[in-house]
Amino acid sequence: MKVTVYSKNNCMQCKMTKRFLSEHNVAFEERNINQNPEYVSYLRDHGFQAVPVVEAQGLPAFYGFRPDQLTKIAG
Repeated sequence: MKVTVYSKNNCMQCKMTKRFLSEHNVAFEERNINQNPEYVSYLRDHGFQAVPVVEAQGLPAFYGFRPDQLTKIAG
């Protein structure tokens, strides 16, 4: 399953999301909006105004630290 996490620097929910995925051995690609501001317009175009945003193949994208959703990915 391809997993992408959009994050920013000094974001506690982003750190918690990445830690959860790492602890459950889920490989993910991180896209940092501080380092790559072009991702901001992508997220806005998809209706998101906050990070972290998690996209996982076959599941709806969501934002925030959501253990209930992350568990589905780690499944």
